[in-house]
Amino acid sequence: MIEPGDRVLLVGAGREFFVRAGPGKLSTDKGQLDLEPLVGATPGDVFSTHTGQEFVLRIPRPTDFFVHGKRSGAPMLPKDIGLVIAYTGMNRNDEVLDAGTGSGIAAIYFGGIAAHVKTYEVRPEFSALAVKNISEAKLGNVEAVAADVFTAEGTFDVVHLDMQIASEHVDFAYNHLRAGGYLACYTPFLEQMAIVVDAAQAQFPEVHTHELIEREMTRSKRGTRPSTSVSHSGYITIARK
Repeated sequence: MIEPGDRVLLVGAGREFFVRAGPGKLSTDKGQLDLEPLVGATPGDVFSTHTGQEFVLRIPRPTDFFVHGKRSGAPMLPKDIGLVIAYTGMNRNDEVLDAGTGSGIAAIYFGGIAAHVKTYEVRPEFSALAVKNISEAKLGNVEAVAADVFTAEGTFDVVHLDMQIASEHVDFAYNHLRAGGYLACYTPFLEQMAIVVDAAQAQFPEVHTHELIEREMTRSKRGTRPSTSVSHSGYITIARK
């Protein structure tokens, strides 16, 4: 059931709106819609603008926060986050350490899977924005910390780094991982990837790097072909302790 202040999606007429339930109105090219009746509603309920255009209510998922959440920069793409989850086997029993929070999008994905996520961001203004996004995702198991990841304490099942990574970060991750745990490092450039691989191979018995490529298909009356958009985003290095 939707509570006052909850973020919801209203979808209809080929459009979608990321709104907050409660006092106020949504103005669209299809008319105005009162947001107060959204409180107490459930997913699938239908609401109409004053012109009769219907919108279906949805509960936002991590994919929706990727699209609609406020950003401090370019977040990791869903496909890249998905590879981290898949190759680390992240699950409901895991304690996850995340660094380079940014807007908190990866932390939101991880929070829907892991037992607890602690995410570090050295820039306070970025961390504050991430806290807002995480709060709107209603994830009580995700803790955002405005500090350098080197201040983190404890042991973790998964350590994820999306930042300017030095060999010291790899050493730190190794020392804070449980036996059998995974380090996952996202690097946009080959030079950064090489730093991670060299440091990881010196300590971890298993190290693998994957290029992140995705091709969306487009279909028209003329035929079907890969999209012309850029398919490469970076590299993920996975190391197991």
